[in-house]
Amino acid sequence: MKYAIVIMDGAADEPIEQFDGLTALEKADIPNTDWIAINGRQGLVATVPEGFPPGSDVAMMSLFGYDPAVYYTGRSPLEAIAAGIRTDPDDLIFRCNLVAIADGVMIDHSAGHIDSNQASELMRMLNDELGNDEITFYPGTSYRGLMVWKGLKYEDFIIPPHDILEQEVGKNMPRGRAGRKLCQLMEKAAGLLAEHDVNKVRCDLGENPASHIWLWGQGYKPRMESFRSRYGIGASVITAVDLVGGLARSVSIRKISVDGATGYIDTDYQAKGKAAIEAFADNDLVIVHVEAPDEASHGAMAEEKVRSIENIDKLIVGPILEFLKSSGDDWRIMVSPDHPTYVRLRTHVAEPVPFVMAGTNISPVRQLAYSEKNAKECGWLIARGHELMEYFLKAAI
Repeated sequence: MKYAIVIMDGAADEPIEQFDGLTALEKADIPNTDWIAINGRQGLVATVPEGFPPGSDVAMMSLFGYDPAVYYTGRSPLEAIAAGIRTDPDDLIFRCNLVAIADGVMIDHSAGHIDSNQASELMRMLNDELGNDEITFYPGTSYRGLMVWKGLKYEDFIIPPHDILEQEVGKNMPRGRAGRKLCQLMEKAAGLLAEHDVNKVRCDLGENPASHIWLWGQGYKPRMESFRSRYGIGASVITAVDLVGGLARSVSIRKISVDGATGYIDTDYQAKGKAAIEAFADNDLVIVHVEAPDEASHGAMAEEKVRSIENIDKLIVGPILEFLKSSGDDWRIMVSPDHPTYVRLRTHVAEPVPFVMAGTNISPVRQLAYSEKNAKECGWLIARGHELMEYFLKAAI
């Protein structure tokens, strides 16, 4: 049996006014995903357990088949694993976003989607100036850096920067004694960033500078059983997002890097689809994760969100589906978001997401096109999101 999962990050949404009340999924022309829905099954899956924040870390863990209530320790440890950063059990790991804050307002959670070379230069400077035996800064992909603080304990939730766009940051700063240490570090970083040539050039070019760092998503390194020992098959994942790569590495799923994959709306969809097909030579399960719909939602770019969904359908879902249908093997394919990301709110919400699956031993019930509304009408709700993987891999449906 060959299995494929395509994750359209943040694709689910509410009705959008500029689309006359259609969601982005309903607006998009997605004949291949619709074929899966009509010839297979669709339903809703709750990827975010009650009491958990609706982040990609929690939701992706559910889609990978692991219960966040058992395994989740924070977002940043997964990204550190992806980066090959070695940490001790008492090392607190933070995501360290490069952001743009003006007049106390979060205007850009990604510093204008600063490129990785510029971001790395800034993170290395911060580590040279502020790093010590306890604190270390690490560059990531684009704005997505990391910071490790040895021995620090801070358990309070820090709101992600993409959840407070166009809002004042003061009321969302870390609190308490340890929080004051974090705030002081963030303030020192802002002073250093303001004087750096990278930011001076960005301002001259009319681009958002990386004016501040934002520390969030903290946690300690998790311990998780391998995917093969849990489900009995080998798997690979194609993604440009460190979080997803780190989650994969945590469960011994191999990450496949693809030239041109950016984790943004300009990603090379076609290259991802081609890489997925090639990966079936060595894998039972291939997972393709595409961040673009989520980034379009954070940017309140409804048309770009639709375009990214259409590109996923045409250049990733379509080729994979045709390959599986012509392979001569038994096969299954599933398409799902991890969480909804509302264009109107520019952030994630914790509602269930629509999924579709088709293939060997999956019988159609309601022949409806893929959408949030139709998935709900089909009446299949998987309330414990991590159980979806078991259904997909093993159940006759």
